Amino acid sequence: MYRFLLTPRWWGINVFVLLSIPFCIFMGSWQLGRFEARVDDHRDAEARVVSDKREEARPLDGLLPVTKATSGKQTTATGRYDTQLLVPDRKLDDKDGYYVLTLLRTDTGRALPVVRGWLPGTPDPAEVPPAPTGEVTVTGALQASETPGNNGVSARGGLPGGQTAAISSASLVNLVEYDVYDAWVTLNRGDSGMKAVPATAPGGTGLDLKAFQNLGYTAEWFAFVGFVIFMWFRLLRRELEFARDAELGLAPEPDTAGEREPERPSPSAV
Repeated sequence: MYRFLLTPRWWGINVFVLLSIPFCIFMGSWQLGRFEARVDDHRDAEARVVSDKREEARPLDGLLPVTKATSGKQTTATGRYDTQLLVPDRKLDDKDGYYVLTLLRTDTGRALPVVRGWLPGTPDPAEVPPAPTGEVTVTGALQASETPGNNGVSARGGLPGGQTAAISSASLVNLVEYDVYDAWVTLNRGDSGMKAVPATAPGGTGLDLKAFQNLGYTAEWFAFVGFVIFMWFRLLRRELEFARDAELGLAPEPDTAGEREPERPSPSAV
C-alpha cells in the first residue's frame, strides 16, 4: 500500500519536506537571535544612560557628531540663551505636557538646543519661566537630533508660532536666523522649577518596529514548519485513500475517450 512512496513524484515531495523543515527552523532561530540581540542592545543602552550620568561632563565639540557611543554622554557648553520654543505632545511620568526648548548661542556662532525642562498640560508661553539672562554654562546629556515620525516624535505640521514638533536642526534652521548644532542637550536639573527631561537611549538600540518585525518573522518561519508537516500528512492520507479505493475497485476509471466505438442508435429510435 505504501509503494507509492517510491515513485518519482513522492521522492520529490519527501526531499522537499526534508530540506524545507531544517531550513525553516534555521531561519526562525536566526530571526529569534536577531530579536534577542536587539533586546540585549536595548538593555545595554539603558544601562549606559544611567552610567553616563555619573561621568564628568566634557566639552560639546569633543563629543560631536553624535553617535551611539556619544549619545547620552554628559556635556557642557557656555553661551547666552536666545530664542525659546515649546515642543508639544511630550509625555513624562505618563502625563501629557511639553518641553521648554531654548537655543543657547555659543561663541562658535552656532546655537545649541537646550531642553530646560518639562511642564504639564498644553503649551502656554505665559506659564513658562523665563530663561536666565547673561552668560550661562549648561550641563546635561547629549542627544541626537530627532526624526519626525520615529520613536514617538510627532510629525504633524501647522503648529502655532513659537512651537516645534521635533528637536531637529533641520526643523530649527527654518525658525531662527543662525546655524544650529545637529544635536541637543537635556539639563540634568530642570530650570526654574521645571521637571528635568531624562535622556533616552540612542536610535537603533531600542525595541522599535524592526525588533518586533524580527519576532514576527520568527513566528512565521516556525508556523511554516507546521504547515509543511501538515500538508505532507494530508497528501499521504489522500494517496492512501486512493490506494484503498483502487484495491476495492472503487477508483474512478481513467478517461478513455476515443477508444470506445460510438453507440449506434437503435432501430426503434430511427
